[in-house]
Amino acid sequence: MRSLAIIASLLLASLLAGCGLFPESKDETIGWSANKLYAEAKEALNEGAYARAVKYFEKLESRYPYGRYAQQAQIDIAYAYWKDQEPASAIAACDRFIKLHPNHPNVDYVYYLKGLINFNEDLGMLGIVSNQDMTERDPKGARESFDAFRELVTRFPDSKYTPDAILRMKYLVNALASLELHVARYYMKRAAYLAAANRAQYAVLNYPNAPATEEALFIMVKAYDALGLTDLRDDAERIMRRNFPNSAYYVRGLERKEPWWKLW
Repeated sequence: MRSLAIIASLLLASLLAGCGLFPESKDETIGWSANKLYAEAKEALNEGAYARAVKYFEKLESRYPYGRYAQQAQIDIAYAYWKDQEPASAIAACDRFIKLHPNHPNVDYVYYLKGLINFNEDLGMLGIVSNQDMTERDPKGARESFDAFRELVTRFPDSKYTPDAILRMKYLVNALASLELHVARYYMKRAAYLAAANRAQYAVLNYPNAPATEEALFIMVKAYDALGLTDLRDDAERIMRRNFPNSAYYVRGLERKEPWWKLW
């Protein structure tokens, strides 16, 4: 009898729902004009209600895809996703806009925004708390950030976002070169000399103007010497002396008969 009562209750609930006695929540935006949708979305964005802003921007674009607000909504939704800690969705929105509107007057901002999203979003919340150095993280985000900024600088040299993008690119170059050195040092400590030399060489070839180049060349000299590759060692030392004639790495060998690199 108890089972029958439960079944009867479920059937009754299904009937009531079917009759519309438990209607779904009404969409408050029904009947809103494009202007109102955009205004409400921007207000939500300014208030920090990013999820609500995204919802309104999406409704705006779907209902008025050819209106004057649609393209701006596509830009704003990328920003809203970013602020709502949804970097993957934000980058996807940027890529979509760039693909659909490559000649839009504000596409330079979208490249800049994409660079910003990748610049620090791969750090994550734990990195923010621990103040982790970018040079100790996976370089994927840094490289993608650099590519976005480079595209901005190349295509839009007169953009108001270009000066800041250049400064960030310089930081990224130094960070990426330093990251290669982190790995090269790790290999040197474990006597993986060939791997260390390869990582140091990669830093020299790809980031020649980074401050880390000096140490990268030093690691190459040490690693090639350990491997018995004297020609490569001498080439690396020659390049190092030409570019860093006053390097601190030479100091210990001034009054000793042994090669300077053996004293480190």
